[in-house]
Amino acid sequence: MKQLLVRGLRKRFPTKHDWLGRPCQFVDAVADVNLEVNRGETLALVGESGSGKSTVARLILQLIRPDAGSVELDGEQLMALHGEELRRMRRRLQIIFQDPYSSLDPSLSIREILSEPFRVHHARSVASIRLEKLLDDVGLPRDFLARMPYELSGGQRQRVAIARSLAVEPEFIACDEIVSALDVSTRAQILNLLRAIQAERGISMLFITHDLATVPFIAHRVAVIYLGRIVEQGTVDEVFSRPQHAYTKRLLAAVPVPDPTARIFDSLEC
Repeated sequence: MKQLLVRGLRKRFPTKHDWLGRPCQFVDAVADVNLEVNRGETLALVGESGSGKSTVARLILQLIRPDAGSVELDGEQLMALHGEELRRMRRRLQIIFQDPYSSLDPSLSIREILSEPFRVHHARSVASIRLEKLLDDVGLPRDFLARMPYELSGGQRQRVAIARSLAVEPEFIACDEIVSALDVSTRAQILNLLRAIQAERGISMLFITHDLATVPFIAHRVAVIYLGRIVEQGTVDEVFSRPQHAYTKRLLAAVPVPDPTARIFDSLEC
């Protein structure tokens, strides 16, 4: 069952202004993007840096307003929502950002960081047991509530960010390059954590990455974005074993393999 439906999404940003400060040149950051995410599914959105991946996530969550197109969650048009209606809808849609060092307020304790979503959404006062359960869910000790972000490693910070996104029990989470800043072993732990959370809670995910090696492990389907446009999408097996677009073939050919003498992608014609 389709939960999230994106159609004709567009966003232009000004690149030059005239002498009066009016924008006179633009770049299409996202152009005619169509995506579908089924309930309980992970869709990987892959492409190189600057391809428009993060902009798509922000447009879906209405952190940036699209210039055109539509975003529907369970049939409800998000672009028509404003103010209190949009705030209520955001309980169902959350995002985890790439950099765990800048996404957490360094002046707040972990307790305050995890309490913040409840305050934003006017939830009743948060009992410590509820915050402790969030830490349990992401594999962190309960005494971390008293710690500050600077006392945590990058992987621990990202676990806190995941816990924060789960606080209001969302139905959909956009994961924006959330393992790219982590070392290999920590990256695997976070991916395993995401899979466990999805299996337990049935959350749908948009997993944004430029690292195609992680996609088969975490995603059910994949969409390839190039210069703001979706050039190919399908199941992970379809796209990885039978890529149709030259850009997809080049991305797959660039994936590092454990044995550098093995030419896994020799059959791909770029």
